[in-house]
Amino acid sequence: MAWEMTDSLFSAVRCLECSGQMPADLFPGVCPHCGSQWFDAEYDYQRLPKDWASVIASRPMTMWRYRELLPFRPEISPVSMWEGGTPLVRAVTLEKKYGNLKIYVKDERREPTGSFKDRQASGTVSALKAQGIKEMVLASTGNAAAAYAAYCSKAGIKLWVFLANNVPSEKLRELALYGAEIIKIAGTYDQAKVIASDFARRRNLAFDQGAKAIPGKEGFKTIAFEIAEQLDWHSPDWYIQAVSGGIGPLGVQKGFRELFNLGLIDKVPKLGIIQAEGCAPMVQAYEQGLEEAEPVIPETLIAVLATGNPGLSYKLLKKLVDTHGGEFISVSDGETFRAMRRMARLEGISMEPASSVAFAGLENLLALGKIKHGETVVVNCSGHTFSAEKHVLEDRFSLHLTPSIAGSEPTLDDLDVALAQLEEQARAVVIIDDNPNDSRIIRRFLQHYKKYRVFDVSNGPDGIDLVQQRKPDLVILDLTLPDMDGFMILERLKTDPATRNIPVIIVSARALAEEEWRFLQTQGVSVWEKGGFRPQELVGHIVRTLGDSWNTGSLRVMPSPSEKFGNSELKRIMIVDTNKRDSRMLHQLLMSRRKFEVLEAHTLKEAIARCNEALPSLIILDDETLSRNEKTTLLNKVSASGPPPFMFLLKSEKDPPDPSEFDLQDVYDSIWTKEVLDRNNLLSRVETLLLE
Repeated sequence: MAWEMTDSLFSAVRCLECSGQMPADLFPGVCPHCGSQWFDAEYDYQRLPKDWASVIASRPMTMWRYRELLPFRPEISPVSMWEGGTPLVRAVTLEKKYGNLKIYVKDERREPTGSFKDRQASGTVSALKAQGIKEMVLASTGNAAAAYAAYCSKAGIKLWVFLANNVPSEKLRELALYGAEIIKIAGTYDQAKVIASDFARRRNLAFDQGAKAIPGKEGFKTIAFEIAEQLDWHSPDWYIQAVSGGIGPLGVQKGFRELFNLGLIDKVPKLGIIQAEGCAPMVQAYEQGLEEAEPVIPETLIAVLATGNPGLSYKLLKKLVDTHGGEFISVSDGETFRAMRRMARLEGISMEPASSVAFAGLENLLALGKIKHGETVVVNCSGHTFSAEKHVLEDRFSLHLTPSIAGSEPTLDDLDVALAQLEEQARAVVIIDDNPNDSRIIRRFLQHYKKYRVFDVSNGPDGIDLVQQRKPDLVILDLTLPDMDGFMILERLKTDPATRNIPVIIVSARALAEEEWRFLQTQGVSVWEKGGFRPQELVGHIVRTLGDSWNTGSLRVMPSPSEKFGNSELKRIMIVDTNKRDSRMLHQLLMSRRKFEVLEAHTLKEAIARCNEALPSLIILDDETLSRNEKTTLLNKVSASGPPPFMFLLKSEKDPPDPSEFDLQDVYDSIWTKEVLDRNNLLSRVETLLLE
């Protein structure tokens, strides 16, 4: 690639903390005025040609076409693999779904290593190579590591990568292929960053400064330049991106501000800053009106976004949102994975979970009415799903056809048998049940007698999404689930024209009231009570419901599994908490090891109803949920049925235990404070109580 030796207008460095000015330098060190290491590049905008937009139109479509407004002098030869120039794709199916709206996808999956981090890596590695650097250190959550490894290999720079423990193994293999030295830390990304920095200091190696530094942030700025150019030099109303440390939107918004100040676009877009719910320090600080974000310990499956301490990035982004408009919001892992599947199936775009966080955020912003009709929205699809975490990908997605014995020509009879098998495999059954033991029993028996594909999910939103997307031949539904109960799920499925005709079979241990029986009868579903039937009987009913043959006289004998419906061998835990968000997070934590059956109750009435179904082995009680009299009523209820279960008292740090309730402490195993809850210790204590 032949590069045009265009002079950069890079003229000064500005400190982001004290606004002090320094001479133009890609690596200025520390601010002489305040000691900060957070910097931005400034340019001599007066020297930019008036016809700059026309000038760059004839250049190669890479991020380097904007050389005048990049901080790289002509003598710096780019380390490039044609990064940038990614398409801006109109999401027409989403637009139809949401109405009068223009939605664009900035498709950064097309970058050389599959993510937008290639822009950062190209800029940083180009600057390091120009300085004669031969070895560098990087701490990363995944994508930056792949990008830097590729560009460092091209530049002849040895790379040391420090990774958190939750980075997928697929990423590690990619880094090893590029020749990077990999150090995996048994801890969080923030801990890995501290260790990496100390390692670089001890060995006197270059250490990547991320959002503090100039070269990488200026690379991200070119995303804004491309969006404006692709929209015929107009600005969108919203720019939305999932955020970890914040370097991406800091760079992009800087690009929009520069174009606005130059008069090339009419406005600076509002920012949609989206974080994973289990690692959302920026969102939490914004919702509380804080100027600084307090670090958190990441508790999310989205490993690429697991940065618990954003540092100054939050303050800078909050200032941008306060000035130009926008929102900080968080989305759950479940919302993320559902958005990921929707984008693949509606728009044909396969993206990594970190990207789908942004699209889940888009849906939430629309639901909240933050994005108005007629506005134009650009969402950064920051990376491809090449190495997506395994829990995101659906198994049993492929069908297998074996027409004959290997090496022989298939006969017509062989093909008939194979096609009959294929027709059977084409049947899909979805199980919606948060009891993994029960799902496993149904799956094992069903697949023993038939070759149906069986998908299972453990909560209502995922179940509804899977049924709407897969359109299975049959749904098996439990009535007691977190987030929403089976009646709500059934109502959603039956009111959706696309799913209303899919047969539903209820398999539940829940005791039904008369009005509930009548409702189920109006929906045309059959009801099976867990523990009241043999699995073979249920399988026969499923097969007949699907219109397939079922010869009970020639059934293959399958030994009954040791497990029983209703998790009779699993200890039951009941969470009593009026805060549904808190109870859901605790529910997910307890279910993460799949050793317990977990139920939720949000009122005394619900708690007693759960106890009527089966006495729990443990009750985790939020102190503010029930009054003293209600606690006594619940205690009497469980005591009347046998020895009382262990009870925890989850209190707010601001509210110490009430001395008047000390007479109840003999039923409390321990007291835990929500604000500083140590999840690992809590899990260990629960396992000690119930499993040992």
